[in-house]
Amino acid sequence: MEVRKSSKSDMSDLESGMITIIRIFHKYSGHKCILKKAELKELINNEMTHFIMKIQEKETLDELFADLDQNGDLEIDFKEFITLIAMVTSACHDLLPKPRH
Repeated sequence: MEVRKSSKSDMSDLESGMITIIRIFHKYSGHKCILKKAELKELINNEMTHFIMKIQEKETLDELFADLDQNGDLEIDFKEFITLIAMVTSACHDLLPKPRH
């Protein structure tokens, strides 16, 4: 697959959304491109409050982190983060009314 550079003005809504996901990940992960537990909690609590209840209990965060940390390195990389985005998006899709044709 070849990815080409394009300007923001000629991007589709979906492409703009994908760029937003990448930027949000980097906003919390910084130059190291991984999320620790505290950073994941901050991201969820600041950026996903309409879709996920705020994480307040350590056990909830520990469980979510363990589920996402597929390689067991105690860090969430971008591919593992995308799993969270996919799960939440899928759950939201199931809750939204289906469009009428």
